[in-house]
Amino acid sequence: MRKHLSISALAKEVDITTRAIRFYEEQGLLAPERRGHERTYTSKDLVRLKLILRGKRMGLSLAECRDLIEMYELSDGKSKQAEMTLVKIAEKRVFLERQILEINQLAIELDGIAEHFQMIMNGHPDSLNA
Repeated sequence: MRKHLSISALAKEVDITTRAIRFYEEQGLLAPERRGHERTYTSKDLVRLKLILRGKRMGLSLAECRDLIEMYELSDGKSKQAEMTLVKIAEKRVFLERQILEINQLAIELDGIAEHFQMIMNGHPDSLNA
């Protein structure tokens, strides 16, 4: 990889828009070098951006992504980052499992409602009281 990337080259590298990159800059997650009016990004910026996108895929907030990045950049950051990532993964998994249960319960309720209306359509007026 080249030492410096333009914003469009960086966007292409990770398959996002330049607008998204500017947003991450506004949020303080990226700080490109400036050469006149042109932004230039280093391999460090590319790593930061990949960590942001990985965090987003995991369902982390931008603040949580920032925390992970800051830990990564500390001298002992990799072990702290790994520990924090494992905690976030466990929390996200519990949240997703709860959502799965709620979705399954909703599907059961919808099946009951559909059955109720199917009975009405089949001429069972007693089902109106169900």
